[in-house]
Amino acid sequence: MDIDYVAEILQGSPLAMARVITWLENEDERARSCMEEIYPHTGNAYVLGITGSPGTGKSTLTDGVTWHLRNKDLTVGIVAVDPSSPFTGGALLGDRIRMTRHSEDRGVFMRSMATRGYLGGLAQFTRGAVKVLDAGGKDFVIIETVGVGQDEVDVMRVADTTCVVLVPGLGDVIQSMKAGIMEIADIYVINKYDRPGADQLFSEVQYRVAQDASIKDRSWVPPVIPTVAVEGKGEEELLEAITAHRVYLEQSGKLLEKRRDRIREETLQMIHHELFRIIRERLAENSRIGQMVEEIMDHKLNPYNVVEKVVDEWLPSSRLK
Repeated sequence: MDIDYVAEILQGSPLAMARVITWLENEDERARSCMEEIYPHTGNAYVLGITGSPGTGKSTLTDGVTWHLRNKDLTVGIVAVDPSSPFTGGALLGDRIRMTRHSEDRGVFMRSMATRGYLGGLAQFTRGAVKVLDAGGKDFVIIETVGVGQDEVDVMRVADTTCVVLVPGLGDVIQSMKAGIMEIADIYVINKYDRPGADQLFSEVQYRVAQDASIKDRSWVPPVIPTVAVEGKGEEELLEAITAHRVYLEQSGKLLEKRRDRIREETLQMIHHELFRIIRERLAENSRIGQMVEEIMDHKLNPYNVVEKVVDEWLPSSRLK
């Protein structure tokens, strides 16, 4: 008997959610029809992004925030973006090891996704996974990024609230102040606050926030929350800050604005991905792309007029000028 995966997802089946997310990762054609059917049931979950450099304790914080949300009887979906295995291309599953206390909790769905070389801190199909968990009835969806450093900013385009996690003693405090990742925070978390230099880092981040608030006239000033995640310290304060930011977004109308921008960008990305897939498959027919490469190598063609020719062939109304 065929399984109705859409109906199962809408009933919160973890097996159905896992299967469809796997289809998304493998670009299985069955994923599209499922996503089309579940889409009207999305938009209810609140999406929280937790990002920061490797070693900042993002997984432990995610675990702690999840524990507090469950104590409020809220269901949680976790998308933990892991580095790819060099052998299988799959996720290394490091984050699940740190979240074992939720492994048997039916109110928590946890999924590791491999980056598979995708830059920006997220896996290519993270957005789709978030929608599956949203349609599956999760109240919160937490995205924990892989921890790639300064370029890890894509999460702000997916999350409603973005937490940037910093720790003292990494030796690159000044660089982190300049990094692009510092520009995306709705909340700063200074984890491992029991380490030497924590107070200095706290003061430096607060100073940076004050400068940004005065220059940009931001209506939301990102709070700086000290935590010691391995001991559970500061997690309640962090959850209070997340709740306060959500209230701010909802009352100011900025939540709808963020989600509108997200839909616009996501739609453009989906169009780009589908066009690339179609053209790539067409060029692979009869080894056409191989012939083009050889002609470019022999200087009979160059990449620029090849691009123009291909685009003109498949999209004649958009000639390159």
